[in-house]
Amino acid sequence: MDSGAFPLTVKRHEVVTAAALPMQEHWLPMSNLDLLLPPLDFGIFLCYKRNQVNQNLISSNNMVSVMKAALSKTLVSFYPLAGVVVQNRHDEPEILCNNHGVDFVHACADVGLMDLDLHHPDVSVHGRLVPLKTHGVLAVQVTDLKCGGLVIGCTFDHRVADAHSANMFLTAWAEVARSKKITLLPTFRRSFLNPRRPPQPHESLDQFYVPLSSLPLPTCDDNPLNHLTSRIYYVKSEEIDRIQYEASCSDGSKRSRIESFSAFLWKSIADTSAAHRSRNVKLGIVIDGRSRLITGGKGESRPLDRYFGNVLSIPYVQASVSDLQVASLESVAETVHGLVAAAATAEHFSALIDWVELRRPKPAVVKVYCKDENDDAAIVVSSGQRFPVLDLDFGWGGPVFGSYHFPWGGETGYVMPMPSADGNGAWIVYMHLMGRHLDLLEARAPHVFIPFDHTFLSFEA
Repeated sequence: MDSGAFPLTVKRHEVVTAAALPMQEHWLPMSNLDLLLPPLDFGIFLCYKRNQVNQNLISSNNMVSVMKAALSKTLVSFYPLAGVVVQNRHDEPEILCNNHGVDFVHACADVGLMDLDLHHPDVSVHGRLVPLKTHGVLAVQVTDLKCGGLVIGCTFDHRVADAHSANMFLTAWAEVARSKKITLLPTFRRSFLNPRRPPQPHESLDQFYVPLSSLPLPTCDDNPLNHLTSRIYYVKSEEIDRIQYEASCSDGSKRSRIESFSAFLWKSIADTSAAHRSRNVKLGIVIDGRSRLITGGKGESRPLDRYFGNVLSIPYVQASVSDLQVASLESVAETVHGLVAAAATAEHFSALIDWVELRRPKPAVVKVYCKDENDDAAIVVSSGQRFPVLDLDFGWGGPVFGSYHFPWGGETGYVMPMPSADGNGAWIVYMHLMGRHLDLLEARAPHVFIPFDHTFLSFEA
C-alpha cells in the first residue's frame, strides 16, 4: 500500500475549552522575542501501539474521552492555548485569551502503524495525522489506526509557543490524563523579558536579524530536487558518539553532541555541493535562553524553566563551499562552538530584547531565513534533546515513536534531532532540506542517516 494514500475518516470534530474557567476576556501581549516569529505553525506527533494488557479494558472511544477531559483541565493552566491571535492597534500580534477553545478531531485511518511511511512525513503525516490549524492557537487530532494503535498530532502557533513550551504542555496534559498533578506549571509573566531602560542593543545583532520588509521574494525553481522536503532518519547512538569524538579537539576539549552533529551536517551539506564552490552555506543554531536569563532576588534566583513563550535566538555563521570541504570536522566544530558560546549568554538575550524594542512596531525576523543569491544552502539546527517522548504516557503506555514536524516554508532548511523512544541513546532526526541534499546525504553517509522505518519502532512486529 502507498502509505500516503491510506483512507482517513473524520469520526468527530469538536472544540475543547478550558474547564470551568471563570476568566474575563483579556489580552496577553507578545514578548519582544515572540515578535521575532512570523506566522508559522509547527507540529508534533506521537505514535502509540495497541496496549496488549489493556486492549480489552480501554476502547479507542474511552481513550479519546480521557484525552479530551484531560485537555480541558490542562487548558485551565495553559489558557493562552485556548485563545486566538489578533492584531492590536499597533498592528502587532497579541493573544486574545477568550477561551475560544482548541479544535479537536477524532479520526480513523485505514492503515496500521507498521505500514506508516514515517520516513516521508510530508506524504503520510502532514495534514493527515498532524492537523492543519485553520484558526486558534492549537489544533489536536487523535487518529485510530487499524492495528489498534493511535496517533496524537498537535499543531501550535509558533508565535505563542516554542518547543520548550510545547513540551511543557504535552507533559502536563499526559500527567492530568493519569490523574497526576502538573509538575511544571507555566508562567506567562512577560516582565521577565522586558527591555532595559534605556535599551542597550548590540550592533552585532544587525548581522543576525533584519526587518521583515527586507526579506527577498522566494525564487521559483521548477526542479523538484531543489524544493524543501521533509524526511525522518534514525541515527544510532554509536554514530553520534563517533561524530562527537571526531569533532572534539585534539587538546581534549569535548564538543557537545548537538554542536558536533551540527558541524558534521554543515560540512556534509557543503561536501554534496560539487558545483558553486565559491558560494556559501549558512548554518543557524537555535539557542534557548531560559537557562541564561535568571529571575528572582538574592537567594531566590532561578532560570526561566516555567516560562511559556519564545525564548529563542538563532545566530548563524557562513562559509564557502570550498572552505568547508577542505576543513577538518574539528575546525568546523570549533566554529560552531564559538557561535553557540557567544549567543548562550544573558547579555546576548537582553541585547536582543532591546534590539527588537528599538524597532517596534516594525516586524523583524532572523536573517538566516533570508537565503540570498550567493547561498548554495542555508539550514537551521534546533536541539530537540529535551523532547519528553518517554514521559508522554496518557494512561496506556508511552509512545513508540515521536517527532516534531516543521515544514516551515521559505528556502531555508530546518533540522531537529530528538531522542528516540527506545531510550537507548539513539536519535530521531527530522530534516526539512532540499531533496538533492537529502538524497546525497543518504547516499554518502548511509551509516549515519538511516531512513526511519517500522524496524526501529520499540516493539516486535
